Amino acid sequence: MLEPPPPATWRITLPRGATAVPIARAMVRTAMQDLRMTADRTTAQLLTAELVTNVLKHTCGAAPIELVVEQRSAGCRIEVHDDDPVLVEGLGDPLPLGDPGDGGDEDDRRAGPDPDAYADDSRATDDTAAADDTEAPAPDPACADRDGRGLVLIRSLSAASGCRPTPRGKAVWFTLPELRRPRRR
Repeated sequence: MLEPPPPATWRITLPRGATAVPIARAMVRTAMQDLRMTADRTTAQLLTAELVTNVLKHTCGAAPIELVVEQRSAGCRIEVHDDDPVLVEGLGDPLPLGDPGDGGDEDDRRAGPDPDAYADDSRATDDTAAADDTEAPAPDPACADRDGRGLVLIRSLSAASGCRPTPRGKAVWFTLPELRRPRRR
C-alpha cells in the first residue's frame, strides 16, 4: 500500500537577540518558497515574528531558538521552540511530548486549555490553583509580564494554534491553510 511522503521540513536555529526576528521572517519566506507552499507568506512572517518576539520577551533561557517550517497536507505549520518549560495558555490544548510530525494533521486543533489537566501541576492557572486551595507559582520577575495580547493575532489569523512540551522546553505553533493556486489560461 502506498503511504504519503513524510512532510518536508526546514529547521533553523536562531540567535537569542535583536537579529532573531528579521532572520526568522526571512527564513520563513525562503522556506515557504523552497517548499512551494501557497499559504499566505505575509501572514506567516507576521505570526512567526510574533512568536519569536514572545520568546525574546517572555523567556529567560540562554539556549538558541529553533524555528521549524513544515509542509503538511492541509497547509503549513510553523513552530518556534525555546527552552522554557512553561506552556503558553490560550492557544489550544497542550499536546503530548514529541517532535513535529509525530501526530500528523490531527494535532492541529484549537480549543481552550483544560484547567483540570494542570490540577496537580506547578503550571496551574490561578483558577485551578484556587480550586485546590494551593497557590499558583509567582511569575519570574526577570521575565516580562505574560499578558497574551499578541496571541490574539495568532489565534485570529491562523487556522489552528497551540503549545506543546518538548524534551528541552516547549514549542508554540500555528498552521496556515494552503491557498488555491490560480488557474492558468
